[in-house]
Amino acid sequence: MWIAIGVGGGVLLLLIIIALVSYNRFVKLSTKADEAFSTMDIYLVKRWELIPKLVDTVKGYMAHERETLVQVANLRNQSYDGMTDSDKIRTNTELSRNLGRIVAVAEDNPDLKASENFLQLSQMLYQVEDEIAQSRKYYNAVIRKYNTAVATFPGMLFAGMFGFHKKEMYEAEPLQRSDVKIQI
Repeated sequence: MWIAIGVGGGVLLLLIIIALVSYNRFVKLSTKADEAFSTMDIYLVKRWELIPKLVDTVKGYMAHERETLVQVANLRNQSYDGMTDSDKIRTNTELSRNLGRIVAVAEDNPDLKASENFLQLSQMLYQVEDEIAQSRKYYNAVIRKYNTAVATFPGMLFAGMFGFHKKEMYEAEPLQRSDVKIQI
């Protein structure tokens, strides 16, 4: 009987140790995921603050592209601080799509293309976009590791119990995955 109690106590102690180790691992991975999002968020905010300047510069040249400017302005007028991480990802994906249209139209407009202010803002935007791309790679690598821990054994036994669930990765939208058509 004492052997059964000893074995039962040993198994219980082992389960408690595994649960504590799993919990600590989830906390570390979750903290790293939050840090990775914060790093990416810094660049997203930089772009967020750059957009009104770019739109103002382009506005006079792009009367025929008013709809794109309105979409960018509407997205930009949302309160960034009040957004969830998922909202920030979705809004910035939409902004990226519309900013691409603005830059494409600007490339076709020689006066705008030659504008010193536009050139400077475009250069800043390209730099910020590159920083966002790099931080997205880091963010997704951290989220992949976190999501793997949540979905694999023994972590999956404890993740839900401790309130840890899969996190959303920053993915390219379908339009960005399609073939690029080049016309000559």
